[in-house]
Amino acid sequence: MDLQNQMKKAVAEAAVNEVTSNMIVGLGSGSTAAIMIKTLANKIKTGELKEIRGVPTSFQSEVLALELGIPLIDLVSVDQIDLAIDGADEVNPAYQLIKGGGACHVREKLVASRANKLLIVVDQTKLVKNLNEDFPLPVEVIPSAWKQVKDVIEDMDAQCKLRMAEKKAGPVVTDEGNLILDVLFNGGIK
Repeated sequence: MDLQNQMKKAVAEAAVNEVTSNMIVGLGSGSTAAIMIKTLANKIKTGELKEIRGVPTSFQSEVLALELGIPLIDLVSVDQIDLAIDGADEVNPAYQLIKGGGACHVREKLVASRANKLLIVVDQTKLVKNLNEDFPLPVEVIPSAWKQVKDVIEDMDAQCKLRMAEKKAGPVVTDEGNLILDVLFNGGIK
């Protein structure tokens, strides 16, 4: 296992160590969150954790949790989540971050907003001095407004592109049925 995957595994395991029985847990999205979900499922399977219910932040995390036997509840069914564990695309020294590279950040933010505690799990490749110098800021927009929003963003001294899918013709469509604009502000976000 390479160093990056070792780091992902270590932070995922550390995050799951914060989970106690009878918790409602927000299940994040992305590669590190997937390791966390697998680790959580193993602790449930071995009986180390009991009465855990997960709230997925994406279709990806929902499918994985179901395949691994983690009981799920819908976001609309909970008023609060004990602990949410999610990844990020970039984190700066002030602990500000960019999320949404996986095109599911609306639900990620909804889960985070209901969480009593939010843990962000990242490996060293996600740590940056300044946000948005290399990784674009994803902006989720309703399909009928993408061009108008793109024009407004470009007027703010930024490069803005509609994210196109790689394995289908056309744009990426989020879990909520929206589109993603990838934005790079000149000089990044400081």
